[in-house]
Amino acid sequence: MDTKWLEDFVSLAETRSFSRSAQLRHVTQPAFSRRIQSLEAWAGTDLVDRSSYPTRLTPAGQTLYEQALEMLHALQATRTMLRQYCPTGQDQIAFAVPHTLGFTFFPAWLSGLREVVGPVKTRLIALNVHDAVLRLMEGSCDLLITYQHTSQPIQLDAERYEMLSLGQEVLAPYVRPGDDGAPLHRLPGCAEQPWPYLAYAPGAYLGRVVDWVLQQGGANFHPERVYETDMSESLKAMAIAGHGVAFLPASSVQQALREGQLVSAAGPDVACEARLDIRLYRERPGARRPKRAAQKFWDDVAAAQARSN
Repeated sequence: MDTKWLEDFVSLAETRSFSRSAQLRHVTQPAFSRRIQSLEAWAGTDLVDRSSYPTRLTPAGQTLYEQALEMLHALQATRTMLRQYCPTGQDQIAFAVPHTLGFTFFPAWLSGLREVVGPVKTRLIALNVHDAVLRLMEGSCDLLITYQHTSQPIQLDAERYEMLSLGQEVLAPYVRPGDDGAPLHRLPGCAEQPWPYLAYAPGAYLGRVVDWVLQQGGANFHPERVYETDMSESLKAMAIAGHGVAFLPASSVQQALREGQLVSAAGPDVACEARLDIRLYRERPGARRPKRAAQKFWDDVAAAQARSN
C-alpha cells in the first residue's frame, strides 16, 4: 500500500470532489480515480459512496479517514525526528526546482541574494515540475521554485501554501542560423514545408505551455515533430546542431545568441512566445514548524521584495 494513496484519500474526504482533489494532487482525474480504487482493493471494501454528489464516504471510508490522519501525522513526525540525525539537515535549505530553472535561474538568483541573505547552505533537488510540486506537498523539501503560466496553473491551496513572485521568463522559438545569418527555419511555416519541431516530451510542463502557444495560432503553425525529450538543455543542444526549432527559456540561450549559435525562429509579426512567472512557494508555518534557516531565508527574501516594491 502506497502512502500516496492515503494522502489522495484524505484529500478526497476533505474536498468531496474527485476533480478538485485530482487538481490538488497534480494528477489527471482518471489516474486519481485509479489510485482510490487501488486503496479500496487493498482495504477490501468500498470507501466512497459514488451514488451521491458531492462525494460521500462510506462508514468504512470514514473510519479509514480518521486512521489515515493519525498514520500520516505519525509518519511525518517520525521523519522529522530522523532528520535530526543528519548533521547538515538543520542549517541546510532543500529546494525542489524543475531541471530548467536549476540550470538557468537558480544559480544567478542565489548569487544576487548574497548581500540580502548572507551565506546559506542549500541542497538542490532537480525534478520535473510535477514531481517538484509533489516534493513540497509531501514535506520532502523546504522551498519550491517553479514556473506558473495561466494555461497551466500550479494548484496549491493558498490556505496551506504561501508564494513569492521572483520574476518572469519568456519561452520562445530558437533555431540555428544559416551561413547568411538568417534562421534555417522560420515560424509559422507552411503546410507544404513544415518546420522540424524539437519538442518537450508529452506531459512536460513547458511542453504543455508550448502546446498552448501553438494552439493560439490555430492552423497557422506547421510543425513536424522530429525529436522529443524532457530536458530543455538537450533541446538547446539539438537546435544548435541544426536539427530544428526548439522553444527555450530566454535565459538559457543568451550565450548561444551572443555567439551566433542560435537566432529567433519567429517570423515578422508572428506571436509565438509565452511569458511565465517564476514563483517561490513554501508551506505556511503551522503544526509543522519550518527549519530556522528556511524561515530566515524566506523572511529575508520577502523583506527584500517589500523594500524593492
